[in-house]
Amino acid sequence: MLLLALTGSLATGKSTVSVLLSEPPYNLPIIDADLLARKVVEPGTSSYRKILKHFGPTTPDLLLPASADGGAGKKLAKYQDGDGKGRPINRAALGRRVFGSSEERKRDRKILNSIIHPAVRRAMAFSILTHFLCGHWAVILDIPLLYDSALDIFTPVILMIAASPSIQMQRLRLRDPHLSAEEAEDRVVSQGGVSEKVERTEARGPRRGFVVWNDGSKAGLEEKVWRVMREVEERRKGWWKWVFWVCWPLAVVWGLWEVGRGWWERRQWERSRTRTEREKGK
Repeated sequence: MLLLALTGSLATGKSTVSVLLSEPPYNLPIIDADLLARKVVEPGTSSYRKILKHFGPTTPDLLLPASADGGAGKKLAKYQDGDGKGRPINRAALGRRVFGSSEERKRDRKILNSIIHPAVRRAMAFSILTHFLCGHWAVILDIPLLYDSALDIFTPVILMIAASPSIQMQRLRLRDPHLSAEEAEDRVVSQGGVSEKVERTEARGPRRGFVVWNDGSKAGLEEKVWRVMREVEERRKGWWKWVFWVCWPLAVVWGLWEVGRGWWERRQWERSRTRTEREKGK
C-alpha cells in the first residue's frame, strides 16, 4: 500500500485537495492529522492532562467555559465539567499562546508539538494498518506539519500544495474574518515558509516529490492534481506489487527500505541547509 503525504501551509488549498482525493474518481481514504490532533487532546486523554499541566497555570482562558447544564449548585473543580473528564481546550487561547515568531512562542510551540505529535503518530499508525487490511492500494496522509513532525521519512510520495504569501493572507482573512492582520500573519509564519517546503519536496526527486501551485482557480487546481495522480498510479503497476500480498515479510523489508531512504533524504537536506547557513554567516 502506498502512503502519499499531502501537505501545505495555511490557506494554500490543501483541504480542498484532500476532499478532492476522497471523491470519485480517486476514492482514497484520508487520514487527517488535524482531526487526529483534536481527538488526542479531548478531555480525559493523557495529552489533555499534559497540556493542562504545562499551559494551565499561565493561561487563564485555556479551557472553554463550564457548560450551562452542569447542574445548579454543583461546584466544579478548576478544570472539570459536569462529566468529570474536564472542559474542552480553548483552541483560540492556546493558539494565541503558541503562534508567533518570538522565542517564547517558538518554545511554547515546540513543547506543545512534543505533547501532541507522538499521540498523533500512534493514532495514525493504527489507521494505516486498518486501511491496509481493508485492501486499499493507497492512503492519503493529510499532514500540514509534515516536515516539522519528521513524518516525511515514512512517506514514499509527497504532494505539496503551495500558494504565494499574498494569496495565503487573502484566503486566510476571508476564511477567518475574526483574525486581525497580525494574528493571521503569525499563523502563516508559525507553519514555516512555503518556499522552504517547496524546496524540500522538490529535492526528493521525480515521482517522489510533487509541488502543485494553487494561485489560480479551483478548476486549474483539479487539473494539476489529476496529472499528478496519473503519475503516482504508475508506481503501483507491475506484477511484483502483488508479491507483497503473498509474501508479507518481503513487504516489511520493502517498507523498511523506503523508511531508510526517506531518513537519508531528510539527513541530506539538513546537511545541505547547515552548509548554506554557514556560508551565509561568513
